[in-house]
Amino acid sequence: MLEKIQNVFSIPELKKRILFTAGLLIVYRLGGHIPTPGVDARALRVYFSQNQGTLFGLYDMFVGGAFERATIFALGIMPYISASIIIQLFGAVIPYFEKLQKEGEEGRKKITQLTRYGTVALAFVQAMGIGIFLQNLNGQGLTVVPNPGPAFLFLAVVTLTSGTIFVMWLGEQITERGIGNGISLIITVGIVADYPTYILNTLRAWQAGQFNIFKLLILAIVMIGVIVLVVLMTLGVRKIPVQYAKRVVGRKMYGGQTTHIPLRVNSAGVMPIIFAQSIIAFPGTLAALFPGNEVMQTVHTAFSPGQPIYLALYSAMIIFFTYFYTAIVLNPIDLADNMRKYGGFIPGIRPGKKTAEYIDRILTRITLPGAVFLAFIAVLPDTLIRHFHVPFYFGGTGILIVVGVMLDTLTQIESHLLMRHYEGFMKKGRMKGRTTVTR
Repeated sequence: MLEKIQNVFSIPELKKRILFTAGLLIVYRLGGHIPTPGVDARALRVYFSQNQGTLFGLYDMFVGGAFERATIFALGIMPYISASIIIQLFGAVIPYFEKLQKEGEEGRKKITQLTRYGTVALAFVQAMGIGIFLQNLNGQGLTVVPNPGPAFLFLAVVTLTSGTIFVMWLGEQITERGIGNGISLIITVGIVADYPTYILNTLRAWQAGQFNIFKLLILAIVMIGVIVLVVLMTLGVRKIPVQYAKRVVGRKMYGGQTTHIPLRVNSAGVMPIIFAQSIIAFPGTLAALFPGNEVMQTVHTAFSPGQPIYLALYSAMIIFFTYFYTAIVLNPIDLADNMRKYGGFIPGIRPGKKTAEYIDRILTRITLPGAVFLAFIAVLPDTLIRHFHVPFYFGGTGILIVVGVMLDTLTQIESHLLMRHYEGFMKKGRMKGRTTVTR
């Protein structure tokens, strides 16, 4: 392994890309500690500690704790992700966006530009909402904003919106001039930044006698097993064989080869968990905004993490959104039409409608274990925290994003090594490529 790492830094271009990526990620982490003017971060941290399991906690995880600290990167890259998801969903229901998705490079450039505009608009709206929210916290016994008013609101909106635009630029620079997956790497760095704290909390809990060494070893084994399962499910595919007929164009003959369509077991990625978390956390978030309402507090208690209603509804929504998002990103009719256009067919299946039905049937079957696995990963943190008193949050969206992005990054680096006749990270075969967490 040390020899392979040396090979990575022996290629000047790859070394330059890795150092460039590391430098921009350091800039992002430093910006995550610069406070927004006019906000008392300590008072805000007290509020977050009292309102766990809300949308604010979910948002804070994606921005690496910057929201809890009210830094200039408090919005992080989330407006960009939201804009990307909205544009992608538009492609399934609006003909104009569907046409752009099929126009190749020019369509991709247009979609990227629209995503940037959408990011700025969403960042402005969210920054306005956060500014108003922070001022309203003063009425709950917390002096989060010592000097509220229009001046603070204007300053907060300009600061947070500019921070989001800068983070978006960092991600694009990493994608173009670094090792790729810039947006995904920024999210991953924010999540991984909390891991040292988790480790320290675990060691402190062990020293305090909250659990013995045997329980600590079992916890480590469970964590390693979950990571292995996430890797297997992330890389798991169902290969559908495709045969291309021979055709003569001029004096050359094309086709005649056999290939396959790789259908991933988890085609939806981490999106079902994000959708489900956003909805299931809404009652708790609403209750946090109305602390004196008894009805809202009752609803908040019923939908608190670890409660039976919460776990059942959360799991059901994840399974539903897995099928929903898979149906959006993978259209069997388009796959069948593209296959027939280039003279391809599945052996034993008639081209056209029968091929689309066959692909849809297989996709429906392999999506079920992927959906159940996502539900298991999502409820794992609540189970470990509530029943086994684990002093950190392990599993859920974070582990899926971190593992997926790490696999993507290794694939990118390995492609550079193999292109220059160096041995890759894997002794047997090459790493399987996969699509990124966020686009």
